Amino acid sequence: MNAKDHADAVLAQLFAQAKAQFGNAVKGFWFYDGDPCPGCGFPVDAMKYKGQDALSLNAFIYRPRGVLIGYALCGLCAQQIFQAAQQNPRVQTPLHAVIEQNLTKAYQRYLASHDA
Repeated sequence: MNAKDHADAVLAQLFAQAKAQFGNAVKGFWFYDGDPCPGCGFPVDAMKYKGQDALSLNAFIYRPRGVLIGYALCGLCAQQIFQAAQQNPRVQTPLHAVIEQNLTKAYQRYLASHDA
């Protein structure tokens, strides 16, 4: 399985979990597969996690459309969020807001390009 297939499978699983938890509030999913990192603008890259190369796959619900947006982060942004979560579990950081804003804009561009 290549990286895109694996990411799609993980996102489908996250969608099923979101659907079970939030019901009809989640209507579909979309994966941001663009570069750069939606947090900092640098290229998305692998990071070390427990001695292995890993990608940080994440998702959030874009509520106005009920869409689960999946995305990958660069290692630097992923580490920053992991460290913040260890200090303050379940608390969003300012970086989360930047990521969501950038992904919302990317999703809106995607919709516009498919409506034309």
